[in-house]
Amino acid sequence: MSVVQTFPARSAMGAKLRGRALVASDGFSARYDLDRIKGIFSRPEHKLAGRSYVGLVLILDRAKGGVATAWMLHEMASRGIVPAAVVLNTVNPIMVQGAALADMTMMSGFDQDITRLVPDGALVELDPEADPPVLRIIATP
Repeated sequence: MSVVQTFPARSAMGAKLRGRALVASDGFSARYDLDRIKGIFSRPEHKLAGRSYVGLVLILDRAKGGVATAWMLHEMASRGIVPAAVVLNTVNPIMVQGAALADMTMMSGFDQDITRLVPDGALVELDPEADPPVLRIIATP
């Protein structure tokens, strides 16, 4: 597969991976936005309401929430009902701690709004170990 586009990030952690993107220009809180048992976005006002996040690369605008998000991501990972990765325009230290605790790949800090650059359903590759870390669009839907 050839790379369609590449977007450098300012910060990233975790393993290199490929997956399908689930994209919305909305925030992300593991506590308030998700049904962590069913693996879907459950807050009716969320732009991804009713859609499954399991095994997908979440590409959202910003991190929301507090300390509960960190342990909720860990709990989700322990049950295997977790996104493959989280990509955000803006992240907070709590979300970073949660991703680290859950051993989840995370990327943030793009020069442009990443939710407008990556089409929903695109096949993406995250390479946190590149210098700089990059998100690559491999194929579009």
